[in-house]
Formats: sequence, C-alpha cells, structure tokens
Amino acid sequence: MQQTMTMFDTVLVANRGEIAVRIIRTLRALGVRSVAVFSDADEGARHVREADTAIRIGPAPAVDSYLSVERLLEAAARTGAQAVHPGYGFLAENADFARACADAGLVFIGPPAEAIALMGDKIRAKETVRAAGVPVVPGSSGSGLTDEELTAAAREIGMPVLLKPSAGGGGKGMRLVRDADALPDEIAAARREARASFGDDTLLVERWIDRPRHIEIQVLADGHGHVIHLGERECSLQRRHQKLVEEAPSVLLDDATRAAMGEAAVQAARSCGYRGAGTVEFIVPGEDPSSYYFMEMNTRLQVEHPVTELVTGLDLVEWQLRVAAGERLPFGQEDVTLTGHAVEARLCAETVSVKEGARGFLPSGGTVLALHEPVREGTRTDSGLSEGTEVSSLYDPMLAKVIAYGPDRATALRRLRAALAETVTLGVQTNAGFLRRLLAHPAVVAGELDTGLVEREMDSLVPDGVPEEVYEAAAAVRLDALRPKEPREPKDGSGGGGWTDPFSVPDGWRLGGEHRPAAFWLRVPGLAPVQHTPRGTRTVTDDRVSVTLDGVRHTFHRAGDWLGRDGDAWQVRDHDPVAASLTGAGAGGAGSLTAPMPGTVTVVKVAVGDEVAAGQSLLVVEAMKMEHVVSAPHAGIVTELDVAPGATVAMDQVLAVIGPHEEAGA
Repeated sequence: MQQTMTMFDTVLVANRGEIAVRIIRTLRALGVRSVAVFSDADEGARHVREADTAIRIGPAPAVDSYLSVERLLEAAARTGAQAVHPGYGFLAENADFARACADAGLVFIGPPAEAIALMGDKIRAKETVRAAGVPVVPGSSGSGLTDEELTAAAREIGMPVLLKPSAGGGGKGMRLVRDADALPDEIAAARREARASFGDDTLLVERWIDRPRHIEIQVLADGHGHVIHLGERECSLQRRHQKLVEEAPSVLLDDATRAAMGEAAVQAARSCGYRGAGTVEFIVPGEDPSSYYFMEMNTRLQVEHPVTELVTGLDLVEWQLRVAAGERLPFGQEDVTLTGHAVEARLCAETVSVKEGARGFLPSGGTVLALHEPVREGTRTDSGLSEGTEVSSLYDPMLAKVIAYGPDRATALRRLRAALAETVTLGVQTNAGFLRRLLAHPAVVAGELDTGLVEREMDSLVPDGVPEEVYEAAAAVRLDALRPKEPREPKDGSGGGGWTDPFSVPDGWRLGGEHRPAAFWLRVPGLAPVQHTPRGTRTVTDDRVSVTLDGVRHTFHRAGDWLGRDGDAWQVRDHDPVAASLTGAGAGGAGSLTAPMPGTVTVVKVAVGDEVAAGQSLLVVEAMKMEHVVSAPHAGIVTELDVAPGATVAMDQVLAVIGPHEEAGA
C-alpha cells in the first residue's frame, strides 16, 4: 500500500493540541478529509472543531484514549480513513502502533516499524550508526544494565555523566550527575521517570560534555532510495534537557561543517532504512564544531519543524504525506537552499516563580479566559488554544509555538520578542514573558549558546518580584467594581441630574470630612499577601486596565482576577488576613506542605507520627510527566497526611503538615 501514487482521501490524525491543528491545516490545503480524535477532556478542543470529522476515542487519561491502539484503529475504520498521521508524542514513535496500522490496511505516515524500533532503542541506534561511520558519544554498551553496572560504567567513563532512558526522547527522565555518590538516587529517579513516560526503565549512561551545543539535522527520505537533508536547527537553549527555543540555521556552523553533519545524518537515516521526515540529533562542543557526536534519531516530525519550513520553503507535513503515498522526492540535495533565518519559542503551561517564591518552573493549569495570538509580519503561531480551553495536568504542557522569520537572525529575534510581548493567555500561567527575556539576553543575541546557558542565567531571566503596578492595577479593578455605575434619581423625585449616595463611593470619605484611602489585601499565589493602597490614576474597561504611577502609564489585559502584560501574567486574588489567621498551619502555614502544581501523588515516603529532618524528601507529585519532590521545610513530626499514592491534587492543596518535636512544642 505504501507504493500507491494516489494521495489519500481521508487521514486520521492520532494526536491532539497544536500539532493536530497543524496537520489538519496541510490536509485541508491538499484537499484531504481530516479526522480528529478526542478524549472526553478534549470534546470542545480546537483540533476537534477544525477537522472535517471528529470521533470520541475514550475517557480523559491518555492510556484510555490517545495511547489506545485498539480505539484509534477502530476510529480509523469507522471514519473510512486510509492513513494515520501520529504527529509527535503519544504513539508517534511506537513501532507496535506502526505495525498495527499496517496489519489493519492503514498507511502509517512515518518510517517503517523496523526503523522506529531500531532508533527507539538508543543503545542499538548508537551501535548501528557507529557501524555506518557516524561518530557517537562515549558511553555504556549493552542493554538491560543493572544499577550496579550503570554505576560502574559511569565511574569508568568519568564524572560528570548523563543518565538517559533507552526507550525515550524529549529529554524526559534524563539526569546529569556530577557526584558519583549521588548515582544510586539519580538512577532510581531516572528509572521511575522512564517507566512512567515510556513504560520501559532501561537506562544508558554517556559522557557529559560541558557547555555543549545541541544541533540537529532534518532528513527526508522517500521509498525509492533517495535521502536528503534540509539543513540544521540549533536547539541549545534548554532547561532540564527540554528545548525552549530553536532556530535555523545555526550561527555555529560553517558550510563545510554543515555539509559534513548533513552527510552523517543521511548515513544514519540510510543505516536504518528510513522513510519520511526524521531528525538526527548531534551534540557539538562549542569550541570545536567539527567534533560532533550522534545522540539519537527522532523517527517523527519534530516540534521545531516550522523553522526548517520557513528557511527552505517546504511544507514538511505535505512531504510526509506525499512520501507515505508512494511519491518520489522530485528534488535532490543540490536543490535545497536555506534562505533567511527563523526562530521558534515553545509556549508552555508552566508557573515561572519570582526568586523569593518556591515554585520554580512547574506545570500549571486552568481555563483560558482571554486569548490573543500575534498576527504580524514575519510571524507564525502554531496553536491548539482557544478561549475556554481547559489546560490540565493530563497532557504535555506545550500549548503553542510562536515562530518568527526574517532576512537575518537579528530581524527574526526582534520579531519574535515583539510577538511574545503580544501573546495573551490569561487564566493559565505560561512562560511567554520568560522566553521574551531569554531572547533579549546578550549571549543569545550574540549567538553564544550552549545547553547550560538558561540555568546559569536564571537569576537575570526571572523577575525579582511582582511589580507595584500589578497590585495597583488589581486594586483599580476592585475600586471600579465598588463604584455605583449609574447616578440615582433624587429621593424627592425632582429630577435634576441624579444623585449619588456618598457612602457608596469608595473614595475613603468618612463622617466629619475625613478621607482615608481605600486599601486592599491582595495575594499572588505562591507569595506572601500584601496590603496595597492605590496612589495613581486609573482607567478600567471590560478587558483592559491602565494605571499611571510616577508619570508612567502601565496597561494590562484583564480577565477575571488575571492581569497580563508583555507576555507575563499574574493571578491576583483577594486575601482575608482574619480568615487566614483562623485557619492555622493546616491551611498553608509554615508547617504545611502544599501541592506545587496540579497533578498526581506518585510516592509517599512517610506516615503520621514519623520524625523527619529538614530537607528530607517526603512525597513526589507528578504532572505532565514531570516529577516534583516535596521536602520537609524543617525538622519535626508528621502530624497530618492527607494523600496517598495515586491521589489527584490541585495546586496549593495541603498534602501534609509537619509539626514541631514534642520537646520544642512544650
């Protein structure tokens, strides 16, 4: 069926969110009928609305819907689909799913199952490409290594080392270990994350290259033996091994190195009999770009594929479809040119704390109350969002991608910063403001990148606190809500322009002529409450609020108790200090341990009555395949424990309370 020269009539998109919307866009352009699938949580999602046909495949948990091979194949049969596009994530790199599609008479829009299986096993992949002459990172050999064997291999390689799941990708489960004594705990944590993310806890260990650059090559292969590459993408701006910003081309490579890396990627693709669009990832020492090493091959469309599309002029989803339908590539390597520069930023649902907070970067959730996605010259937004979208911890935190293109890198960066400043997603915390600051960092502007830059420069990228004008704007909204909207008619019925009860005007007026300015107790989640007295002028409308402080005017988007500006957003809640004082430690006092994010409790290490030390790990909360360890804030005794493994928790929900030792309490 792969050799047919006829384009498909109907394609089922076995995914959700922004990538499903992206694939549907190309299917529509080609005149191909699209079928969306959805879980109960996604019934009203954008990808469902934009598809020609949509079909329910199960309840919200991915294992019962987007990861159910049986339900996806049944959906394809019921809707008359001839092919399945897996997008990325979920089953995109699952060889069993590719085989099941073929067995059901469906074309899997991706590489052969054998190529997926080979490159999905990082250990076999390294051995295969090494045999094809591609340089690989020094590391452990053999699969199924025990904890002791991994530890021995790490010590032999020499610290620091990188622990990696053999079956996974996307940075999940990867652990950088600099201290050999920490290996047992890090191996256990890496296995736990790998098992949760990929159903396989096999690990490998590799030498860690300090200040490396992450550069990947896009390859495209048809079913007739033609393999080409479409240049490189630089993906060095990362946090926790997760890509944040990608660009094409890389400022690091000269033409000779680009050609050599491209040829190595082509050989890697040939070594596994690849077909379709794929990406070969390399780690590159910044001081010597010619010394590049194969890391892995992603046997699917990449999240960052738009930057390659913009500099080559090719629609990669279209060519995935054409190759899967049996077409030959009508162009060769000599026909591929890179024009201009493109940069992409990943918009994720996550809380970016201020320095004095304790949240750090954690998955967030909520309902999108207000949405504005930029439409400006040289920009593109790939998004799965719409107003009313419910963002939960059930799925990956990436919501959208904002991409900018220009004739040169400086123009592309400038356009992307401006686009992020215009991006509004009130109701859900995102990293848009953080990304905008990252793209303005001098090292990024200069192209002096490496995979550790974000972590090193975190203090300069995260705000010191909540700006005063945010509280001023929140207070302005509350003052406006208190004001009488229409003057009343005089009580004597004489007319004359209306009358306003002075006691209903929130201007601080008191009997005796005294004016005492109104003050509001306000709280941004994760931070201490503040009492704010408005002192500037203000203008409030249904969706905006402007305040002027010290001669400077600040304008915010607003929705509910959310305020947004320049990509940043704040939820500013009312705070009742009297009620808070009555609830005590069990509702968030110094001894309380609260959920840092909405998610699921996966590990509980203590019981009521246990003595704990300051900093001791007590619970683990998982959301969007990210683990967060909850530790004791001080030494004491566990007096309350309100959760068990498997419990679903909301952000700020109390998990446990640590009371003082009896002697200290006495």
